[in-house]
Amino acid sequence: MVLDPLRVDDHDALVEAAADGHLWTLTYTGVPRPEEMHTAIDGYLAQQAEGTMMAFTIRRRDTGLVIGMTTFCNVDAGNRRVEIGSTWNARSVHRSGANTECKLLLLSHAFDQLDCIAVEFRTHWLNQQSRRAIERLGAKQDGVLRSHRLMPNGSLRDTVVFSVTQAEWPAVRNELRRRLAEPR
Repeated sequence: MVLDPLRVDDHDALVEAAADGHLWTLTYTGVPRPEEMHTAIDGYLAQQAEGTMMAFTIRRRDTGLVIGMTTFCNVDAGNRRVEIGSTWNARSVHRSGANTECKLLLLSHAFDQLDCIAVEFRTHWLNQQSRRAIERLGAKQDGVLRSHRLMPNGSLRDTVVFSVTQAEWPAVRNELRRRLAEPR
């Protein structure tokens, strides 16, 4: 995988990636609908300009095909913390190792270049697939923020918070590398 800084030009490719599985129909995550993608990209880039987010387009290294997007969000430079979030991948790459490789790249950058003390992950309580994926990365559950967010459909979201700390990073990195080296 390759993580490129998000650009307005990525719009059409991101719409196509989100259409692989009609990801915007999932009620427990926030993948922009095709007609909302321009607004979403503009919002991510505005947050990036404010210094609270770094947004990336995820591409396959072998073909350059866009398969999704991810961010460092809730950037807290003073406390050397970031959250990896707003991540989604086309359905065709689920369980392919793409998410693991992407997270290894993000975590490596966070700990090795940004010198983070901790990296957070947050997901909807009902998003079992995401919760299992975060646990497989080696993150530990910190807790649940109950009635944390109002969802677009009016429901309340309980948010599960996970993290990897700087002290845990070497073991997490080694395990992610081992998993990626396994034949698929």
